[in-house]
Amino acid sequence: MSELIEPRRGRPGYDQRRILEVAVTAFIEFGYDATSMGVLAERLGLSKSAIYHHFSSKDEILQRALNEALDALEALLTDEQARAGRAADRLAYVLRGAVHVLVDKLPFVTLLLRVRGNTEVEREALRRRREFDRAVTALFVEAGQEGSLRSDIDARVVERLVFGMINSIVEWYRPEGRESVDRLADDVLAIALDGLRMPAVARVLP
Repeated sequence: MSELIEPRRGRPGYDQRRILEVAVTAFIEFGYDATSMGVLAERLGLSKSAIYHHFSSKDEILQRALNEALDALEALLTDEQARAGRAADRLAYVLRGAVHVLVDKLPFVTLLLRVRGNTEVEREALRRRREFDRAVTALFVEAGQEGSLRSDIDARVVERLVFGMINSIVEWYRPEGRESVDRLADDVLAIALDGLRMPAVARVLP
């Protein structure tokens, strides 16, 4: 049986943010469909009505959690550094930022990566993920066209491989470990992009 979390003093005992964090942990552990409001109430040591004081439904909790991850990822694409300059530099900025988002919002991104489209909230999250993936793929294409990266590999395949690597971080990364997020981002860029860069001699040939 899961260990109960002792509620804070006062009614309803937890603020909205803390309920969201505990709910995300439960969704990851049990799966969204298997996590009832009763399970959340037990985890929190609250009544279900106390949870409804902050959220109208379990779907709203899920939506808030998924937005936490998606809003941060989408914001990378609208930052000034992702909109001006060489495509390869903009791409590097987005990939580095994605690593930071994953680490900074690890539980929320973990939950995002596990949704399967069983509800309307999940389907909307998957749609936004696909839009983000398409935008990053376009950067790979542009970097190939400008001669910064190889263009002989399908950009869609490259994007999936690179984000397969980045997304795998949720399975093993520990914030208290020896590697900082900056070093981790450096390592990801080195592995992801160095093999795709055009040799200098190739860039000067007609």
